[in-house]
Amino acid sequence: MRPLLGHDAIHPDIDRTVSTYYSDIVQEVSEAIAANGVVIVGMRHNPFVKKARKTLQEAGIEFKYLEYGSYTSEWHKRLSLKMWSGWATFPMIFVDQTLIGGYNELQALLKNPDAKLTSLTRV
Repeated sequence: MRPLLGHDAIHPDIDRTVSTYYSDIVQEVSEAIAANGVVIVGMRHNPFVKKARKTLQEAGIEFKYLEYGSYTSEWHKRLSLKMWSGWATFPMIFVDQTLIGGYNELQALLKNPDAKLTSLTRV
């Protein structure tokens, strides 16, 4: 497991800045994850985001899509999600309230007959 900087190692003068960095975006994604079986968090112009959405659409699997900017915009929002999740790339795909990874991990799960993720069941 990747070690995380402990709360006690953050100076009190910056604690509020660290703990509230784009917290509204993290809250928005958290609420979407709680309310939907499958959530894709992505960005414009990213080919793997497009592939993940297309894969789920073609499979008849319902999902919620949240988009935050492109390669040149809204990077702060995406950074807050990377810091929160620990996943460094987009898309971020959540199934049954669990981060499963990105497009490649989605492909592997869809091919795995033993995957016990109910929200990946076709509609």
